[in-house]
Amino acid sequence: MSGTTDNLKSVMLDVNKQVKPSNLDAALATGEMLSACLLEAAVSRQGIPVMSLNGYSLGICTNSDFGRASIESVNPSSIIAALRGNDIVIATGGQAIDQSGRLTFLGRNSSDLTAIVIASMLGERFCEIYSDVPGVYTADPYLVPGARLIPKIAYETIARMSRYGAKVLHHRAVEYAEKHSVTIACKSLTSDGVVNGTIVTEHGNAPSVTLARGAAVLSCGSLAERNKLRAILDQEDISAICTEDNRGIGICILSDVDFALRIVALTGNRSVSVGSRTAVTELDSSTLRVHLEDDHKLAISRAREIHERLYPGTDGEPVAPRAAKQRSAHSSLLIGTDAPENTQ
Repeated sequence: MSGTTDNLKSVMLDVNKQVKPSNLDAALATGEMLSACLLEAAVSRQGIPVMSLNGYSLGICTNSDFGRASIESVNPSSIIAALRGNDIVIATGGQAIDQSGRLTFLGRNSSDLTAIVIASMLGERFCEIYSDVPGVYTADPYLVPGARLIPKIAYETIARMSRYGAKVLHHRAVEYAEKHSVTIACKSLTSDGVVNGTIVTEHGNAPSVTLARGAAVLSCGSLAERNKLRAILDQEDISAICTEDNRGIGICILSDVDFALRIVALTGNRSVSVGSRTAVTELDSSTLRVHLEDDHKLAISRAREIHERLYPGTDGEPVAPRAAKQRSAHSSLLIGTDAPENTQ
């Protein structure tokens, strides 16, 4: 349900600013678990045989990198058994267990990854991902007029776009799909039915512009300090770029921001200060230019200028605004919206 993950995280940090990562992962998983249970109840009411599975029973095992765990092994037996007894199986996204049986979180917006893993572990070579846009565009179609739908795109290209701010697919999901030869179809449900937008496969490229709002900028005290942090982030496979301007030298983190900041905190370096900016990235097979903007509106203007240069004559009106997410009547089940303040 919209906002649940952020609410759960906020409450956990209110209780303990230094909450253990394993404790936080277990808490964040409860939102998806409740949603799956409610969906199972709704489908069952229609008389359809249905069963929901959560991270404990999906058969996906990860390492213990809480906050952004990596998949180590899979066992499809529980999902196969559920499919044999039901017409529909609902799976919680973005969660699994480690070797000790503790819940792990696969990262922000990682339900795509869960879907791809399930497709692969069941021997399927095709996975459909539905979102509020019909596919992958050359820019965010809600912000950039004239953004073009890309009919076919390579795994590597869309993974790179995702790392720099594109939201249609999670980059780790794309990388897993490529490794396990799963073709992805990005689709959308509309009033006219299903719209097939983009096929993600081995080939296909198009210049694009991405926006990463809330990119974390770390200001470092020295070049040596920055280079050390950059090496640590690279080792953790976190997309980051070095910066140097009138504010000093630093690093901009573009993906897996929460996980990256936790890694930085573990270095014990207290001289690093953190700020937030919007990153506008121009991507092509031979080009990667990142522009940092303090104002999000200025970032959108820059993205539009870049897109118009890449695709002259495509300037026009953006697509209709996203429909506002409707707040579920059950949103307060996990976090009370009018709970009294803790006075202890």
